[in-house]
Parts: sequence; C-alpha cells; structure tokens
Amino acid sequence: MVDLSIIIVSWNVADLLAACLDSVFNNLHRSTLDTEVIVVDSASSDHSVAMVENRFPSVQLLACDENIGFARANNLGLQHARGRYILLLNPDTEVTAGALERMVQELETGPQVGAVGPHTLNSDGTTQSTRRRFPTLLTACFESTWLQPWAPGKLLRDYRVEDRDDDDSFDVDWVQGSALMLRREVYEEIGGLDPDYVMYSEELDWCRRAKAAGWRVRYAGDAVIVHHGGRSSEQAQARSQIHFQQSKLRYVRIWHGERSARLLRLFLLLMFLHQLLLEAAKGLLGHKRPLRQQRVRAYWQVLRSGLRVT
Repeated sequence: MVDLSIIIVSWNVADLLAACLDSVFNNLHRSTLDTEVIVVDSASSDHSVAMVENRFPSVQLLACDENIGFARANNLGLQHARGRYILLLNPDTEVTAGALERMVQELETGPQVGAVGPHTLNSDGTTQSTRRRFPTLLTACFESTWLQPWAPGKLLRDYRVEDRDDDDSFDVDWVQGSALMLRREVYEEIGGLDPDYVMYSEELDWCRRAKAAGWRVRYAGDAVIVHHGGRSSEQAQARSQIHFQQSKLRYVRIWHGERSARLLRLFLLLMFLHQLLLEAAKGLLGHKRPLRQQRVRAYWQVLRSGLRVT
C-alpha cells in the first residue's frame, strides 16, 4: 500500500491537466510521500490521452470510451487506488509547495479526522470559497440562483463559513471537491461518490455521509492549491445548469425529504420561467438581442428537462 493516491478526472482540458500534473510531480520530487497518480479520462476528444502517455508515463491512465460523469469517473479511480490516503483533485488545479504533506498531516491530527480540504486560491491569488456548512432548504433557494444577491447576508456568510479566517485550520461540515483528501477507511466504510450525482453536490453528499458515520471534516488553511475554475463544465453551460439544479434537488430529497424536494423543484422551475420571460421581453425590445436569445435557449432547455431527479 502506498501513502497517497491522487485521482484526477479529466475531460477535454489537456493543457490544464498538463499544468496540474507538472505541479503534482514538482511537489512529489521534494516529498517523502510514496504516491501514485491516477488519471481517469472521460472520453476526451482533444489530445489529453496522448499527452499523458507521452509526458507522464508513470501515471496510471484509465481512458474511458464514453463520458461517464464526474462521480462515476472518480469511483473508477477509487477502485484502482492503493493509498492509505486518497486525494480527489480537479485537472484545473495546481498544487503549491508542501500542500500534499500538510493535508496528510491534518488527517493525522486525530483518528476520527476523515477528510480535509485545502485553502484554495483563484487564478488571481484571491481566496476561493471552498469550505461550507451544510445547506438548509432556504440556502438552496438562494445559492447560485438569480435571487442570490438578495439573500439575507447572514445566510450565505454562515453557509460559506466566513466567520473563520482563511489561514486557520478548523472543522467544517464539508469541503468542495476540487481538492478533497480522505482516509481510505472512510471510503471503505461509506463507499464512493453517489453516481446519480452526474455533476455537482456529490462531494457535499459524500461529506455528509462521512459525518453521519462519525468522521470529522477539516479545512487546512495553510495547505494551498490554485483552482483555475470549472473549464470542463463551461463547455456545456445549459447542461451544466441542469445538472447543478438536479443535483441540488437530489441532495434535498435525500437529506430533507421528498416534500421539500418537490417544493424546491417548483420554486426553481418558476424562477427559470420568470427569467425566460424576462430575457424574451428584453430581446423583443432590442436590448442585446443575441445575448437574450442565447439565454432564452438555455432557460428553455432547463425548463424542458423538468429538473427531474432519479
């Protein structure tokens, strides 16, 4: 068994993946951790597979014949991982010096520390909010919807744990999946990511299952990575919006009940209908017509999906 398994799921981001792997191996050259790196390529149509094979021959490459989604792809990597600790890492991240060792140290601070997330920076060096408390139903209505600017200030500040300093280390409810390290024992006890979360909220559900099983989740303020943003999801924005809202609804149904999920689904559909009508009206008035048409098409796709949850 190795010390650390790093699993990277990639789709059509060859250049970002190369930079991510360069940062990982630059760290490993200065590390005493016995580490394996696993890349799961979810049927990329760019040169990702060839790039990994040619530039990083030590990487264990699992090339899929179809795009199997983030959760299933990570689960495939988890099945091949041999590490005492396992890091799920996005391909659009770069690991800074000492971050891997620091995250391992945080997991070793107590026997019930099961998962840890790092201090994450945006490309411009500002802090990216990646630590969270569990969302309430009210949080789900405001967070990442057009109503977010009108949310009660304390609601989202509490959700994002803005009452704690970015450089401190402390317990949280969950951390985002751009860089999430966990003990093998957690995976063996609660299983992998729920594959019915095609994209988004899967790490939220995973951390909640871990906490329900008695494990602690930590945020390590002095372990730093850079996250350049969701480039893979940007390639299909309407579909990403559908996945995001469906995942939110799935989480609410599992952890808050069927009735809450139905109410939230109705609220979200009415919100998208309102936005579609508003953008259509602006388009008829001739204000930024191409942009309005693009948004109307995206909102219509969301409405046609019905945001149905499996």
